[in-house]
Amino acid sequence: MELEVRHLRALCAIADTGSLHQAARRLGVSQPSLTTQLRRIENTLGAELFSRERTGCRPTLLGRAVLSRARPLVDGMTALVSDAKAEADAVRASGPRLRIGCTASRVIGGWLRRLRLRLPGTDISLRVDVSARALLRDIATGGLDVAFVHEVEGCPLAVPDGLEQRVLLDREPQFISMARDHPAAARPVVDLVDLAGDRWMVDPTVDGEWDGLRRVFGEAGLAPTVLHGDYLTAASLVVLGEAVAPCQPTSGPRDDMAIRPLRDDPLAVRLLLVSRPGADTATVYEELEAAYREAARRAAGYHQWLLRNRSPLARTP
Repeated sequence: MELEVRHLRALCAIADTGSLHQAARRLGVSQPSLTTQLRRIENTLGAELFSRERTGCRPTLLGRAVLSRARPLVDGMTALVSDAKAEADAVRASGPRLRIGCTASRVIGGWLRRLRLRLPGTDISLRVDVSARALLRDIATGGLDVAFVHEVEGCPLAVPDGLEQRVLLDREPQFISMARDHPAAARPVVDLVDLAGDRWMVDPTVDGEWDGLRRVFGEAGLAPTVLHGDYLTAASLVVLGEAVAPCQPTSGPRDDMAIRPLRDDPLAVRLLLVSRPGADTATVYEELEAAYREAARRAAGYHQWLLRNRSPLARTP
């Protein structure tokens, strides 16, 4: 195997975080994948680069030597890409641009498709981030034009002064994903108490998610076991029956997973479109609403929920 910049970037991430788990999250890969990659790098170089200890990973003597030469290369490549993007932006500056941010959502694909059809010739970019607060800061500092974010009920977002907001949905219920053979999956609506004995998976890096879930548990007088991790890992554990996890109600049907609403909808978020002052968001909001309505129709259980609650999003435009 030949070493590439991505391998050097992985080594720097492990050294910076002191943890394979944290480094994997920073790089956007799974921990097993990063562990395998590190093993291949070490096999290529012929020795261990990190000592694995209970407290984390520490560079070995060889590891420190490799890192001292890897960092300038990684920094140089980062600067090269950044400069190239800046030059490309300058070339496109004569045409219209739309810089969109979004927390993870099933609506993103349909929204982008609609915007590209509606705004031909517009350079549309997208940034997805687990943190709504980070996206709002980017709007405030001029890095983004608009962001579609969610605000966990009971955990209000600190929206920077001057930014404009439009509410897509004041209260979107959060459904629960579970293994197809879970006893509660046999019912169309699940009671929270029926999941008290399960392990729950939550991503603490998503703004408000853990606090919101903890609040709901406290109000119900429950104290289930909680696992912390990203929702990609959560999906694999849910399928195996090792955990249950909150999920978006627009989540599509899966053969290996059941998605059910909770009785009385104790978990919910508010969906917002936030934009910089004076931005013309009429078209952006219109296409977001249409994409959301389309996603809701595909999720039969959620569409029925919208009808029961007389939401305008359930109506055919």
